[in-house]
Amino acid sequence: MNSGKLQIWMADDDEDDSNLFQEVLKELPFQSTFTIVTSGDRLMQMLTEGRVGFPDILFLDLNMPGKTGYDCLLEIRQNEKLKHIPIVIFSTSFEYKIMTTLYNNGANYYIRKPNDYSHLKKVIYLALTSYRSNKLIQPTRENFVLTHEIYQIG
Repeated sequence: MNSGKLQIWMADDDEDDSNLFQEVLKELPFQSTFTIVTSGDRLMQMLTEGRVGFPDILFLDLNMPGKTGYDCLLEIRQNEKLKHIPIVIFSTSFEYKIMTTLYNNGANYYIRKPNDYSHLKKVIYLALTSYRSNKLIQPTRENFVLTHEIYQIG
């Protein structure tokens, strides 16, 4: 970690989602630096070059043009220098088969993008709190999906 600040990266091609995520981060009690990457290809380039360091936690959208979030997950987990990075899948998709595949391939958590701002704030808070407490060790399959219903802020 750089100077106590969380290095939070988000790979998502949807500018509205990225901006909303950034607004939520400003309201949460975490010191952080936020980096937005708009494609899987660019994400993997930044990670493999390593010139800007590595994220403490990566929020990864599945549905990006070119290299998908799933492709990135597989590449990250197969790379010795990158496989330690905690990955939270952050996607509109919500299919059991997809979630099972992501879990089996090493994603730490799965968040379905909420439509409600307060729900988004709660799930991001939960993910960051989990990171701080256990570096996002992969939970049991039953606890893989983070939802706003399972945690209340303050």
